[in-house]
Amino acid sequence: MQKAWFYEDYGPKEVLTMGDFPLPTLQKNQILVRVRAAALNPIDVKRRERPIFPSDFPVVPGCDMAGIVVKKGEDVSKFEIGDEVYGNIQDFNAPVKLKQLGTLAEYVAVEENLVASKPANLSFEEAASLPLAIQTAVEGFKTGGFEKGQNIFIVGGAGGVGTQVVQLAKHLYGASEVVATTSTPKVDFVKSLGADRVIDYTKTKYEDIDFKCDFLYDTIGDSKNSYVVAKEGAPIIDITWPPSHPCAVYSSLTVRGEVLEKLKPYLESGKLKAEIDPTSPYDFMDVIEPFRHLETGRARGKVVISPFPSSAVHDTIEEV
Repeated sequence: MQKAWFYEDYGPKEVLTMGDFPLPTLQKNQILVRVRAAALNPIDVKRRERPIFPSDFPVVPGCDMAGIVVKKGEDVSKFEIGDEVYGNIQDFNAPVKLKQLGTLAEYVAVEENLVASKPANLSFEEAASLPLAIQTAVEGFKTGGFEKGQNIFIVGGAGGVGTQVVQLAKHLYGASEVVATTSTPKVDFVKSLGADRVIDYTKTKYEDIDFKCDFLYDTIGDSKNSYVVAKEGAPIIDITWPPSHPCAVYSSLTVRGEVLEKLKPYLESGKLKAEIDPTSPYDFMDVIEPFRHLETGRARGKVVISPFPSSAVHDTIEEV
């Protein structure tokens, strides 16, 4: 058994409890990872609150993690014991149930094709903050067919996905101008990510913005209002389901380690950076509090959990 946070029925964050949870049995294509850091995502909240994905109880929440490989299945060829890896362990496009054992546990089992080698310059906390957010961000550019030289308007530039969209647009995809929205306290922060112009949504309405974009990227599900800043026929990408405007196109994500591998040079060079909420990291023993902060909608970047416990189970597993 290992220590994990789990819930046995749908509901608010108070349904979460910490206790003993069975260690996973490895499949041939999986690695066993000792989790060193994990990150929370809005999908963790939605999945806990209602049955949007088929799940067997009890459920351990969490998609993102970074850690160390301690065992591997017989068909695993990409990683060795001792390797530092990171990734999103939940494949939302797979024709099976999501994993019952998420990343808020001491150990997780994950298919080797879903994870990547951790960039050497990133801490476990920084690496854990990236996978789901950056995979989602990349997918939106692909879905909308973004082209170098286009300008872009990003709704929600300070959130987990938004911080990556701003950086990708400016430093990787060659946007001619990056405009993003955020609240007053985060204006300078979003500018520091690479935004050429930041709109304070608490002071300015979409209708009053003197800007028309080639590409609208909505990270918060407000396309029903923000569409007015898009040029006629411009792609409108919405990462929330269902999109709130009929012309918006929903963009999910491709959960594959190769997406992270392709971004590795940009992460190691510092062109792309992990953005962790200033209140993080939260200790594993206090998972209710980071969920409370995430659910306020005011997090800046990603909410991260670290350190994880060092229980007696580690000695048993890692001596094998």
